[in-house]
Amino acid sequence: MADFSRNIPEQPEPTKAEVKGNVPSWLQGSLLRNGPGLFSVGDTSYDHWFDGMALMNSFTIKDGEVTHRSRYLRGDTYKANTTANRIVVSEMGTMAYPDPSKNFIVKAITFLNHTVPDFTDNGASNFIKYGKDYYATSETNYIRKIDPVTLETQDKVDYMKYLPVNLVSSHPHYDSEGNAYNVGTSIADKAKTKYMLFKVPADSDKGKTALKGVEVVCTVPCRSLLMPSYYHSFGMTDNYFIFIEQPLKLDILRMATAYMRGVNWASCLKFCPEENTLIHLIDRKTGKEVETKYCTGPMIVYHHVNAFEDDGHVVFDVIAYKDNSLYDAFYLSKLKETPDFDDSYSVPSYKRFVLPIHSDKGAAVGENLVKLKYTKASAVKEKEGKFFCQAEGLCEGGFFTLPLVSQVVWESQTCLSVPSGLELPRINYGFNGKKHRFIYCNLVEKSALSKQTVKFDTETKEMTIWAEDNCWPSESVFVPRPNAEAEDDGVVLSSVINMNPGQSSFLLILDAKTFKEVARANISGELHKDMHGFFIPH
Repeated sequence: MADFSRNIPEQPEPTKAEVKGNVPSWLQGSLLRNGPGLFSVGDTSYDHWFDGMALMNSFTIKDGEVTHRSRYLRGDTYKANTTANRIVVSEMGTMAYPDPSKNFIVKAITFLNHTVPDFTDNGASNFIKYGKDYYATSETNYIRKIDPVTLETQDKVDYMKYLPVNLVSSHPHYDSEGNAYNVGTSIADKAKTKYMLFKVPADSDKGKTALKGVEVVCTVPCRSLLMPSYYHSFGMTDNYFIFIEQPLKLDILRMATAYMRGVNWASCLKFCPEENTLIHLIDRKTGKEVETKYCTGPMIVYHHVNAFEDDGHVVFDVIAYKDNSLYDAFYLSKLKETPDFDDSYSVPSYKRFVLPIHSDKGAAVGENLVKLKYTKASAVKEKEGKFFCQAEGLCEGGFFTLPLVSQVVWESQTCLSVPSGLELPRINYGFNGKKHRFIYCNLVEKSALSKQTVKFDTETKEMTIWAEDNCWPSESVFVPRPNAEAEDDGVVLSSVINMNPGQSSFLLILDAKTFKEVARANISGELHKDMHGFFIPH
């Protein structure tokens, strides 16, 4: 049984992996992976898996060989915790309290720091590229510059020195010129709480962070001053941003008193199922929302899949949940008890929404304004300039047969078996903002953990699955073949935890078209369950 609360030793020196199979000669670059790897310090332990201190991995692929290394992110949080030999910096799901032996002054300072929290720089969620620099990131106002080759920790960067955002998404978008786009939340700045979509230019002066050139593209007022919505990602097409203001909210006043009340900040996340989800469609050129307003029923979205424009519509795909059970599923106490089964976990659905860009003033109330023939999604006119949107379920968390064989690539068949859904979606990023057909993701079954990696065809609704006994694949990352024309001409990379006795964990390389294994690189060190990754071509 996998133990996801165990501290993983780092391996900072590059180590050559044992390659089996044939790595494509054109595949040259580094896959960076990021996620929590340290869960206890001294006699103290984190309560939630997301809170563990960031352990970064890199797999460098060159001339058919693979080199692996791993290193902890040595930010202020890591240094403070290891120096004190206890967890002294609070995370979202773990409130840190001072050593009982400390004096009153230390305890008073700790209390004040939690009333107006100075958030962690434990960037364990993803990597972001701003300009020519790479950063480890979570979702606070702090990011940490890293060396993408050695994984050494470098400068600490505070977003708030460049724009007033307290929280920032860890899933930016990039255009063809390398400019980055992201979204952050500005809480009670000048008595207003708003969401800020911003652009970080690809070019920057030598020796200076690209954030110095940041520009705000658009601001969206929050529907509640002290209860902004939580979000993890957003959508982007050539001409529009799609921002979902969902009824999963951060109660800022409760966060300010959480330490005093003896609860963690995550307890201040409130799901409000009685509220609709607002969908903001923002014109990238004007920096303003379109006149038409869109909403749908209550849902929680962590990951956008893709978005594109088609004949006067914006189409966007998301992985959606009916409640907030996903976060609760990652409390370490729950993972230790039943890592393979959680009866409270809601299986996600892969949904497609379609937004008619312009309101037809001649249309009757109650009329569906979606005119695309290939989708069942609807946008029904509620009144002039306002639509209620119903998604098409591309993969509704159905039942799939899961074969009991040691290793297999297989096509699923609908069957009364195990309820399953898709998560951690990735696409060929060359199709970002364009109509896509394939996504590469994980199949989640009875819990939020996954033992299968999947290629899903949005047109035929067929999926091809790679699985191996006692193996836990990470999020898939698609790498296109140079000068490829077909959407699925390339490879899919996944780091795989191998729990079989005497066997090594490995980097898995799949042919994206057939989803068959072409190579694996067995490493000598340990891998851990991680969150997200970034491929840097060489």
